[in-house]
Amino acid sequence: MTNTFSGHNENLTGKLLIAAPQLADTFFAQSVIYVCSHSDSHGAMGLIINKRVFKPSIGEIFSQLSIEPNPPKRALPLCLGGPVDHDRGFILHSADWQHEGGITVTDTTRLTANLDILKDIAAGKGPERAIMALGHASWSTGQLENEILKDSSWLVAPADQDLIFSTQYADKWRKALTSIQIDPLRLSPHTGEA
Repeated sequence: MTNTFSGHNENLTGKLLIAAPQLADTFFAQSVIYVCSHSDSHGAMGLIINKRVFKPSIGEIFSQLSIEPNPPKRALPLCLGGPVDHDRGFILHSADWQHEGGITVTDTTRLTANLDILKDIAAGKGPERAIMALGHASWSTGQLENEILKDSSWLVAPADQDLIFSTQYADKWRKALTSIQIDPLRLSPHTGEA
């Protein structure tokens, strides 16, 4: 398999991680993860963007948080962001909405985990594009690099805003692979084979 990640202090913030076939029997099977932060000193954190969640519904979450109006004036797609802190919500959104406490991921994408953004979305305002993820994925220092370079567990791809915020969850893994010229039907579950 071809990988666009070379290691050597390459920062993956704002890139996509695409689960390789050897992760087929794991929590991360066919996952596409948007990397929200990555550094040599703190490891990495990202959100799975292609695993839709139906329960709880966004209305149930808004009820628990006493956010009105409910139902909201605007829909907010909900996905399973990862195995860590899955009772905590993270809103990945376009950079046109900014608030104290949010994190700039790239020039076009931000990550926010506060009630103000949810209140704005419920009122029909807020960022132009947004998804809410329950939980996140994280790696300790050097762990993600090893999973990419030594274990070949992840492929790295550039992030595309349309793919990130698409609600066509079932298509994201295939489209992410296609973006780096890999045919999902030709992938082998054995390391080093295509």
